[in-house]
Amino acid sequence: MTETKRTTEISELGEFGLIDLLTRDIELKNSSTVRGIGDDAAIIDYKNKQVVVSTDMLTEGVHFNLMYVPLKHLGYKSVVVNLSDIYAMNATPRQITVSIAISNKFSVEAIEELYSGIKLACETYGIDLVGGDTTSSLTGLVISVTVLGEADKNKIIYRSGAKPTDLLCVTGDLGGAYMGLQLLERENEVFKVNPKIQPEFIGYDYILGRQLKPEARKDFKEILNKLEVYPTSMIDISDGLSSEIMHICKASDTGCRLYEEKIPMDNQTKQMAEELNINPLVAALNGGEDYELLFTLPINDFDKIKNDFDITVIGHITEKSEGANLITTGGSEIPLQAQGWNPLE
Repeated sequence: MTETKRTTEISELGEFGLIDLLTRDIELKNSSTVRGIGDDAAIIDYKNKQVVVSTDMLTEGVHFNLMYVPLKHLGYKSVVVNLSDIYAMNATPRQITVSIAISNKFSVEAIEELYSGIKLACETYGIDLVGGDTTSSLTGLVISVTVLGEADKNKIIYRSGAKPTDLLCVTGDLGGAYMGLQLLERENEVFKVNPKIQPEFIGYDYILGRQLKPEARKDFKEILNKLEVYPTSMIDISDGLSSEIMHICKASDTGCRLYEEKIPMDNQTKQMAEELNINPLVAALNGGEDYELLFTLPINDFDKIKNDFDITVIGHITEKSEGANLITTGGSEIPLQAQGWNPLE
């Protein structure tokens, strides 16, 4: 007879005991971290740098489903989605705070698993966990991460700098995270009907990774320096390509032309879309969670980037009066709409 492993209820430790357990092995990595966890507040010293701050909140049942999202992956992802915002400003993340609201269905061991992912992200990206908060929840798990970063004042890239004739570019490929989510949702529905059926994930490891363990583009600043180019505007692709393009156009007071045939997608993304009878263009435009970077460059920089396999020119910026339009493979011109994922719907 298999012995069930005992789990520890959080009430056995209490809030402070839980905090001590989760933070006991944290080592500081950045010289800008003067004081981390252990006092009423962290102390950060950026000297002559500008401070860049971003916050994201993930809520069970809205942003993630614990039926198929491992807690360690969730912890990792909760950090990465915040770091992506900092990299999109051409800044460097240095510290994070993590606050969680937890219900009594979670054991101490479960929260340790969540924090193992958070700590792995800190190690991977060289950032310090310097504080946060814990409280109870009546509806499930809530995670809120705030990231602090630094940047040279004259090197920060905003959404508002795009100019007509600028190239519209993206890193990596798009739509994979959305199709990975559709696969997970499909297999979860099958499991509800018959828990004995094993999920069918063979051949789709890439899109599953894009959904469950995304990576922020930490490497992009080095790529820009190597190519000797400097974006006029930039944003991360968290809510879908269409929404992010519209953000840049609105902030820059411009229009754009986006070419369907130029949008980069991985073969697994296309295969999964075909299997589920979904237009892969919908995944790229509206899916979100790819955490790639959308940016604009002066047209004179084309020769510098044309041979870089990780950068794709997908269109160009136009005058505002021309509107923001998608040019289909058939040559039709369709007004682009911000139909990315909306957590408030």
